[in-house]
Amino acid sequence: MNLTTMETISLKNHPTIKEDTIQKFIFDNPDVLGLSGDISAIQREKQQPTGGRLDMLFADDSGTRYEVEIQLGATDPSHIIRTIEYWDTERKRYPQYDHCAVIVAEEITGRFMNVISLFNGNIPLIALQMSAYKSGEDISLTFTKVIDRVELASDDEGEYEVTDRNYWETNKSTPKVLKIVDGIFEDLGDLVTGFDLKYNKFYIGIAKDGAAKNYISFRPKKQFVYLYIKGKEDNEISNKLDDAGVDYLYENRYKQYRIKYESLSAYEKNRDLITDLVRTAKEYYDL
Repeated sequence: MNLTTMETISLKNHPTIKEDTIQKFIFDNPDVLGLSGDISAIQREKQQPTGGRLDMLFADDSGTRYEVEIQLGATDPSHIIRTIEYWDTERKRYPQYDHCAVIVAEEITGRFMNVISLFNGNIPLIALQMSAYKSGEDISLTFTKVIDRVELASDDEGEYEVTDRNYWETNKSTPKVLKIVDGIFEDLGDLVTGFDLKYNKFYIGIAKDGAAKNYISFRPKKQFVYLYIKGKEDNEISNKLDDAGVDYLYENRYKQYRIKYESLSAYEKNRDLITDLVRTAKEYYDL
C-alpha cells in the first residue's frame, strides 16, 4: 500500500467537466451527499410551475424530500434564492411530505454562510461544500456538511411550560372546544385508563404517574381542535379516513396523524376508526 496525495481542482474552471456531469453522478449515487436515511433519487431537472428547473429531487425512507441545487464555484445570492424558491414550491405542491432545501457549492463563503444561517431554523436547510480532487486520470468528489438542518425538539424533551386548564380556556381556546377534548378523551375509555390530560403551553398531552406518554395529544384552537395520534402511516387507515371525509393530514416529520374536529358529534361519526388508530399507536409505543 502506497500513501499518495491528490491534487485539489476547481470544477467551475475544469475544461470538460460541466454541472450536468456532476448532477448525473450525484443523482446516480445519492449516498455521496451524506444525507440521513436511505436516500432514493426521484427526478433530475424537474420543471417548476413558476419557471426554472429544480436540479435534483431526492427522498429518504422517513418521507422527507430533499430539493437540491448545485453551484459550481462559490455560492451567490441567486443560488440561495433559487434553492429556497424551489423548496417552497415543492412543499406547497406536496404538503404530505416533509421537505428540506439543500444547497451544494464548491465554496460557501463566510458572508453567505451568515445569510444561510439566518434562514435555518425557519427554513429547513442543509448546506454542503463540494470538493474535487484529481488522482491520475480520476476525479474524486467529497461533500462536507457546513450547515445542518435545525431539528425541532420533541414534545417529550420537557421544553414546554406546564400550564393548567384555565390557561387554555381563557388564552388559547374556549370552554366549548375544551369539552370536545374531554369528550374524545373520555370516549377512548380503556385506551387511556390510568392516564390524565396534561396541560402544556403549546399542546395538551397525556401523562401517566406524571410522566408524558403522548401517543395521543390535542391542540385546541378557538373554533376546533387538532387531535394528534402517533405512529407509522397506515395506507389502509388513510384510505378509510379519506372515504369517511375526515379532515386529516399525516405529518411525516413527526410520525403522526393530525385530525381536525369542530364538534364531538363529528368525532363520533368515525369513533371506531379513531379508536383503532389510537389502539395501534398505543401498541406501537408499547404502553
